Amino acid sequence: MFAMLRAGGLGRQCAVGVVGLLVAISAAPGAVAHAAPESLQPYYEQAPAWGSCEAFIGDTSDLPTARCANISVPVDYADPQGPQAKLAVIRVPASGQRLGVLMVNPGGPGASAVNTVAGMGSVLGDTEIGRSFDLIGFDPRGVGHSTPQLRCRSDAEFDATRRDPMVDYSPAGVAHIEAVSRRTAQDCLQQMGSSFLANVGTASAARDMDVVRAALGEPQINYLGFSYGTELGTAYAERFPDRVRAMVLDGAVDPQADPVTENLLQLAGFQTAFNDYAADCAQSPGCPLGTDPTQFVARYQQLVNPLAVRPGATSDPRGLSYSDAITGTINALYTKKYWKFLTSGLLGLQRGTDAGDLLLLADDYQHRDQNGHYAPLQDAFTAIRCVDGPFPTDPATWAAADQRARQAAPFMSYGQFTGYAPRDVCTMWPVPATSRPHVPTSPGPGKVVVVSTTHDPATPYQAGVNLARELGASLISYEGTQHTVVFNGDRCVDTAVVAFLLQSTLPPAGLRC
Repeated sequence: MFAMLRAGGLGRQCAVGVVGLLVAISAAPGAVAHAAPESLQPYYEQAPAWGSCEAFIGDTSDLPTARCANISVPVDYADPQGPQAKLAVIRVPASGQRLGVLMVNPGGPGASAVNTVAGMGSVLGDTEIGRSFDLIGFDPRGVGHSTPQLRCRSDAEFDATRRDPMVDYSPAGVAHIEAVSRRTAQDCLQQMGSSFLANVGTASAARDMDVVRAALGEPQINYLGFSYGTELGTAYAERFPDRVRAMVLDGAVDPQADPVTENLLQLAGFQTAFNDYAADCAQSPGCPLGTDPTQFVARYQQLVNPLAVRPGATSDPRGLSYSDAITGTINALYTKKYWKFLTSGLLGLQRGTDAGDLLLLADDYQHRDQNGHYAPLQDAFTAIRCVDGPFPTDPATWAAADQRARQAAPFMSYGQFTGYAPRDVCTMWPVPATSRPHVPTSPGPGKVVVVSTTHDPATPYQAGVNLARELGASLISYEGTQHTVVFNGDRCVDTAVVAFLLQSTLPPAGLRC
């Protein structure tokens, strides 16, 4: 059951839903760059052709001032004259006295910053943030509205993958799961080519961000990164420290952690969130998990494990697969706003009626629309994390990790430990990693604030503590069970963040909200 889970973005209307794991590996630090090499000058000096955002976000009536453009970057920075990628960028101009730009990344990796900023712009327009900053979102290469779009699988292939329970950890079952992963890797290679795949990681995205900064005409940026966005922000701050004015990192990824360790820590975080959900559910009559905390996991497994053999009933003809039940549960654990839908879906399983809410949660996580079409988020997530750090290839390592994973997140554990486990898809990836785990370097005192939530399932609290210490940054601790918190309605957090972004005022030491 050693499954990778995606770290999502904002648990709000500009949010990303979540499953796959975000890997805690940042781009390795390079030399501090003060001026672009001559070969990159055409990219740094380009003037974006700002125009309507309709091609990206459709209806722009809520954002009449927003402007969008494409900014070119080299696919391979070692070959500036070679193929290019086009980065989709949205700009919502400050409505008052302008201080500069606030770049936002919502996480994933693979989530669209263009869509996120479109949502944030309509919400924050008449606030101190919206009046003071141009809100900027750029979709990293391969992601969202940028081109080429990283897409490896057809909609039908994606649906088929979701129907496969992938719970048989016998040698034959492991061979089947690895064959599926190997096919995914080869499909990505065939669809995208080796050069694009090799350069899709955070190391390239950080350099892309500086090209965007230059094209905007800004000597420095302000930055707000959620979840994986903290990894991108840290990588940028390491490479371009003098170009950071203020950086807020919410839902931190620790650049020191290796992929296996980070995954295990995240699984433990989801178990904590599951326990919080179950305890809350037990306060209501008829909770499908009952009222005995010692039985919450067992009751959950009694409901979902049979789906590995036979899908649950839904009004949708697809039914509810085991994989989708787990994915839907994980998605619901990102925010309390989704807990009621998790309960409804589990009640449907218990009664044998309609577990459709769990299927809808899974569709939301997988970004499948009502027409059965998938956004490319999951393929981008896989491709980026596979080059963002080296993955062990020894099968014994993954078997041992599976044993630890069952202990870390028993609610997700199907069957018994067999001594076998499938290797991650990234162990079969056709291009090498471009980043390594390392201790990050700080962009300087007073430039970074880290926000970490005590019961964050996707980016556990300790990762934020670690990142703040490594960067010499201020830490805001938020008491709650959710993934990320900035600009999500908590006055204590938002007041401190706004003061930092506007006046560079650091939060009080040890601030807890």
